[in-house]
Amino acid sequence: MPTTKSVFELDRYDIEAIAQYYRNQPLRVWWRCIVIFVPLVWLLIRLRFSQKSSPTQLKKLAIESRKLLTRLGPAFIKIGQALSTRPDIVPPVFMDELSELQDQLPAFPNEIAFQFIREALGAEPLVVYAEISENPIAAASLGQVYKGKLRSGELVAIKVQRPDIAAGIALDMYILRGIALWLRKTFKFVRSNLAAILDEFASRIFEEMDYTFEGHNAEKFAKYYGDLEGIYVPKIYWEYTAKRVLTMEWIEGIKLTNVEKVKAAGFDSRQIIEVGVQCSLKQLLDYGYFHADPHPGNLLVMSDGKLAYLDFGMMSEVSADQRFGLIEAIVHLVNRDFDALSKDYVRLGFLTEDIDFAAIVPALSSVFNPPEGQSLTQMDFKDMTDQLSQIMYDYPFQVPAYYALIIRSLVTLEGIAFSVDPKFKVLAVAYPYVANRLLNDSAPELRAALKDLLFRNGEFRWNRLENLLTNAQTNPEYNLTGTLDKGIDFLLSDRSEFMHDRIIEEIVKGIEMEASKRLPSTLRDSLIGKAVGSGTQSGNTNSGKEESVSSLGYIAKLWNILQKDQAIAPNEMLPLATRILSKPQTLAIGRDVMSKLAQRSIVRAVRQVLLKNERNYQELKQDQKLNQQYLDQLPTFNSSGNSGVRPKGEERELVGAGLRRPVNGRSW
Repeated sequence: MPTTKSVFELDRYDIEAIAQYYRNQPLRVWWRCIVIFVPLVWLLIRLRFSQKSSPTQLKKLAIESRKLLTRLGPAFIKIGQALSTRPDIVPPVFMDELSELQDQLPAFPNEIAFQFIREALGAEPLVVYAEISENPIAAASLGQVYKGKLRSGELVAIKVQRPDIAAGIALDMYILRGIALWLRKTFKFVRSNLAAILDEFASRIFEEMDYTFEGHNAEKFAKYYGDLEGIYVPKIYWEYTAKRVLTMEWIEGIKLTNVEKVKAAGFDSRQIIEVGVQCSLKQLLDYGYFHADPHPGNLLVMSDGKLAYLDFGMMSEVSADQRFGLIEAIVHLVNRDFDALSKDYVRLGFLTEDIDFAAIVPALSSVFNPPEGQSLTQMDFKDMTDQLSQIMYDYPFQVPAYYALIIRSLVTLEGIAFSVDPKFKVLAVAYPYVANRLLNDSAPELRAALKDLLFRNGEFRWNRLENLLTNAQTNPEYNLTGTLDKGIDFLLSDRSEFMHDRIIEEIVKGIEMEASKRLPSTLRDSLIGKAVGSGTQSGNTNSGKEESVSSLGYIAKLWNILQKDQAIAPNEMLPLATRILSKPQTLAIGRDVMSKLAQRSIVRAVRQVLLKNERNYQELKQDQKLNQQYLDQLPTFNSSGNSGVRPKGEERELVGAGLRRPVNGRSW
């Protein structure tokens, strides 16, 4: 059995060690349950019936809520931090109180903090640092921060860990994990592995308690995202960093949620939150390394307008396959391709392959179907996740552990955005980013996703490409020349051979339709049906117009979209055209287009000749039939002048002489 010290000073989250220890401490476990749930249940009951309370009573309840979460410890403090960013869940008076959980928790004594510094760095604080504040300037769930100065002159933030937090977190996780296992075993509607989700959360908290781990996280974050425009990541001073003490660059700034101060400093909070959302999308979908705790205390607006990230203790990762799955899911979601979306949930680990998709697809359609007159990107992310949670109860969904931290991160970020701009929509920013990725990224998975999006049942869906380009242009990273370069490189590469036949077909269709516009209407109607392709009937001029728009007409429309905000300069167009014409694939496609045009011209010519001959033959047959009917009706006369049957020879003479009734408007 592990010793008391090994449990109270765990370096990582060890499920077995924690369970083995607390199984032998039943009284302590039960007492902790009473401490947690009795006041928590009582508070929830009072909150439930507080709708008619006066502002003073609500303020009192808000203060009690904050104090209770503070007493319950780091795990519950983090829940309060998340709620403090949700104006759509908790009233403003509660948000104000819970926001103090971000960096205004009760501090522990300086003597303990300075003792930790001595033990970690091997000297008195005023020997290690040129200056250190007498009291902490901020206190959070796992530690408190002092302002200091190095002997080299740099201002620094000195973060010192709280004492004995490992034991409290280990006990809380043991209790919550036991409840999660009991719920799944007892209630059939609980299909998600709640214990695994808690384990993921607990693992991140234990990593957060090791400040050397946080320092490495900060440097990794800076490597990936530090060069992004509008983003700043503070420097770590390793000479003054250990497991329980972290020294990093001091950041002076304003909380992003303090809209008035940000505005007074001359910055637009809305624009800065968009920078933050773009950074979060890169974290989730580019590198898969993301900040799992982006509450307002960890996001500051600096004097130059940059958004500084702080506190890198709680980070998480998404695998490449999961990232591509998320991108595809967003594309299918926005384009309402719910059949494909249900398959995405299999790839992402929410569903098994043996699921009844016939039932899942309508359910997804009901959740992700926005109100009339509203696009999906205008829906609240929180509302969508709430509705999806209901479906997860009704159908055999299983929530993967990694997904819980992603949702926590995005929902928290959306909450911050709401406090800045109540009309802010995360999806409205996310989809342009995804559209830009699809058009520019050469990853095979995204090329396949683009193919699935643009082609359906052998037809090129121009409207989807138009939608992608229109949305991509609203993304800050959109680059017209780069998009054209990468798009052309892809279209003319071996990787896009699957598209070459379709490209050739579309070009041929467009040329034929443009040519047909210059022909007489009767001839055009006779040519369009067979020459252009599916969906067009002979003599259907409307159908012909639709085909025209779907080929060269659409290309012209897309070209206008591409140059909507930035036209291509002539000096950029020439190199682009040269590159296109110099590629062997261009010559091959050109030859194939000419060959197909020639083949189809010959087919049309032969068809016209055959149709003409067939038409003449049918007309002749019809005329003969009508002539015969007419002759049969004429009276006959014999040599004596009496009527009778006309001899066959005489009939032939009459017909031979052209004595026929008019047929199709012709004279005798």
